[in-house]
Amino acid sequence: MRIAIGTAPRGRVALVDVDDPSHPLAVIEPDELPAAVAELERQRPRWVWSDARRWYPALLSAGVRVERCHDLLLGGAIVEGSADTVAARAADDEPRPRWLSAAPNLASLEGAIAVAPSAVAAAARSTALFDFDEFADEPAGADPEAAAQAASVVPPGASGGDAEASDTLAGDVSVDAVVAEYRRQLRLVEASARPRAMQLLLAAESAGALIGVELQAAGLPWDRGVHEAVLERELGPKPKPGWKPARMEALALEVRAALEQPTVNLDSQVDLLRALRRAGIQVASTGKWELREHDHPAIEPLLAYKRLARLLSANGWSWLDEWIVDGRFRPDYVPGGTATGRWATSGGGALQLPKNVRAAVVADPGWKLVVADAAQLEPRVLAGLARDEALAGAARGTDLYRGIVDAGVVETRDQAKVAILGAMYGATTGDSGRLVPRLARAFPRAMALVDRAAAVGERGGQVTTNLGRSSPLPPASWRETQARASDPEATAVDERRARSVAREWGRFTRNFVVQGSAAEWALCWMAALRTRLSALPPSSTPAPRSGPAFAAVPHLVYYLHDEIIVHTPADCADEVAAAVADCAASSGRLLFGDFPVDFPLDLAVVDSYALAEG
Repeated sequence: MRIAIGTAPRGRVALVDVDDPSHPLAVIEPDELPAAVAELERQRPRWVWSDARRWYPALLSAGVRVERCHDLLLGGAIVEGSADTVAARAADDEPRPRWLSAAPNLASLEGAIAVAPSAVAAAARSTALFDFDEFADEPAGADPEAAAQAASVVPPGASGGDAEASDTLAGDVSVDAVVAEYRRQLRLVEASARPRAMQLLLAAESAGALIGVELQAAGLPWDRGVHEAVLERELGPKPKPGWKPARMEALALEVRAALEQPTVNLDSQVDLLRALRRAGIQVASTGKWELREHDHPAIEPLLAYKRLARLLSANGWSWLDEWIVDGRFRPDYVPGGTATGRWATSGGGALQLPKNVRAAVVADPGWKLVVADAAQLEPRVLAGLARDEALAGAARGTDLYRGIVDAGVVETRDQAKVAILGAMYGATTGDSGRLVPRLARAFPRAMALVDRAAAVGERGGQVTTNLGRSSPLPPASWRETQARASDPEATAVDERRARSVAREWGRFTRNFVVQGSAAEWALCWMAALRTRLSALPPSSTPAPRSGPAFAAVPHLVYYLHDEIIVHTPADCADEVAAAVADCAASSGRLLFGDFPVDFPLDLAVVDSYALAEG
């Protein structure tokens, strides 16, 4: 059963069976919606709505959870941008509705060229969460963790995935419009190149929409006292309004003295850059990596000042006052907020929690945190995508980087990490450029896949993830640059510029196919885990600050690309940890079938997030 929720005349809400929309199940006042949904949820429907962020918070506030939904905003962004639906969209007479433009990363993409993705496991057919009863029964289609890996891959010139995203809430959409758009999306999926893969992606993305709202509703347990102690230890006592903390003031004096410029404003990049150059420190920026290349007495205190300034602005006392309420951190997640499908946030900076404040993430009394981090997720996904048995074998039962060393490809673990990251992010110089050719000889299928993806991007084409999310086409300015280079009167500068921007876009598409497919794995992992957790019995030790929907049951409280945290009653923590590991393994089977690539976790049951590190 599929039940659409949308607005009705006179400010009311309508609930209709998608298969019989002319006879509404209910037309009610907004405050009556939680009770109506709770009653109908017993039939295990799939709820169809414009945007989970528009409808689901009120349900959770009333203690009502739903098992599954179809989020039209997120689904629309996928089907409108996928190379797998190009022909279907061209043949469909109904245009997309204007309200769908609120979807994150929505782009109208035509003339797609896709990198062939790996097969979707036939096991998807029988998975309750990812049901395919709406379609014909055809067979399923046959760091240092570097800063680049930590950030979401986005088109050159666009904002990063950890940047605060704009609000994408769809406004009030009538129930008739909801039904019409849902049917349009189903037509596009059914007529797509790989209907089962696309339906799995939409189901996983919609599950992510529910999880994003639930993470905000439950909140991440946060001990304000611990956080304040961290700030005092790092910055000194809380300063008066308008003043800087004592340690920052002392460091600023030290920097100014070393530069012999007593009035320089260290918080102004322009002033600081000018002062550094006047002191004989020839730098192009004030970035820490460039500053570290110079030997000058101002450098160390300046780096220390910048580190403390970042802590103060991102997670200082003002942040505490704004974001920590009743012992919980409730950021506003934006599922699908980046080009690759990775999440963003529109407030709170949840995707950039520094290590020194993680000690404040503390479980409630009688509860535990189950912290899980998928080890080397993207290289393992690359092995599965390319069906590279050599790379999968190097990762089996061991640290992947150590496995590459043991295979004789490189000499050290650090070299293996640099080489893998260089291969996935298109590095051509330095250690990466020197080591990547070794990977190409050892793992030719994996390296050929990312090389092919880069070549498609350099030609201005699209690449597509395992399940069907496609990269955006280059903007008009990119194509204009290429056209200028082809003009008979083009200069050498025009040609160099065209080659440069082509390579830049190729680096984007090179990693898009890997990072986007890894995001799909993470969504399936969380979706399966959410279902497992909901089946566990309630605890007699409540956590009331988690809200009425989660006060007595284990629940997800944090997600960061390849890492999750579950807040769980202590008496079932081991069972939850086992479920987390089981769901990681099942996600791999779901996406890559019987291909022998494993997805091990760094897993810990702790009282504080900080205790899980290392």
